[in-house]
Amino acid sequence: MTTRYTNDEWARIIAEVEEDIVVSQETHPIPDIGSPALAKTIDHTLLKLDAKAVQFDDLCAEARVDGFATVCVRPYVVAKCVSDLRGTDIKVACVIGFHEGTYDLYHKMQETKQALAAGAAELDIVLNYPELKVGDYSSVYNELATLRQQAAHPVLLKLIIETSQLDRSQIIAACAMAAAANFDFVKTSTGFNGQGATVENVRLMAACCKRLVTGSSHGRRMQVKASGGIKTIEDATAMLEAGATRLGTSSGVWIVKEGKQSVERSLSPPSVHERRPSRPGLSTRLYTSY
Repeated sequence: MTTRYTNDEWARIIAEVEEDIVVSQETHPIPDIGSPALAKTIDHTLLKLDAKAVQFDDLCAEARVDGFATVCVRPYVVAKCVSDLRGTDIKVACVIGFHEGTYDLYHKMQETKQALAAGAAELDIVLNYPELKVGDYSSVYNELATLRQQAAHPVLLKLIIETSQLDRSQIIAACAMAAAANFDFVKTSTGFNGQGATVENVRLMAACCKRLVTGSSHGRRMQVKASGGIKTIEDATAMLEAGATRLGTSSGVWIVKEGKQSVERSLSPPSVHERRPSRPGLSTRLYTSY
């Protein structure tokens, strides 16, 4: 696989992109609160290493009930989730190189092969951000392009760039190389390393996607997935209004429930005794920050 450009050439390309980035403060249109379309923005996520098999059964059952876009899991459990979701339009997304991103390319290729063979339709790949931070752009691009070649369309690829570890210029660089490698999404965070999604970073990434087109698909733009710390309907709407089109969260059930309850309250006469609904007490799964 060609490295395409030298590090110096990449640096010049990235600098040109950065000069063109204009971050908009506009509010993006979002699906109606409480609607099935809003649920379809959610990747229902369970990535804890100590999760039990029954928790993945529950994850998939919850996804069926609420109609999420995907369930997002680690490679070893993809086949189980594909089986649990058979007969629905809910896909299985799988994380690759999770969560540090510093696994070598061979390891990421093996995980990709395992996930695709098990039936994953989307892959959330962690950027090797230490390489990006030291300016080894050729190596970063080579990895992304190789994984794109291994997981051709219609498999969706999302690059987790771990925004908490990068500055503005590095976030732009990550987006530029993801677009060059023909990725479908750039994603804020793993949820396991520092601060999660922020409105400011989502806006910046959305601006990058507007400026860039992906490698071989003329005119096609990447999209933004916000993840990390999205726990409430307010969090969800803030990220969508900032420009995200997909949300990674383990709190999807609560977000959907809270959204529906907010619609119901808006249609009912206000009460001076009304209180915010308590978080649903699911006995089978624990909410995490992801």
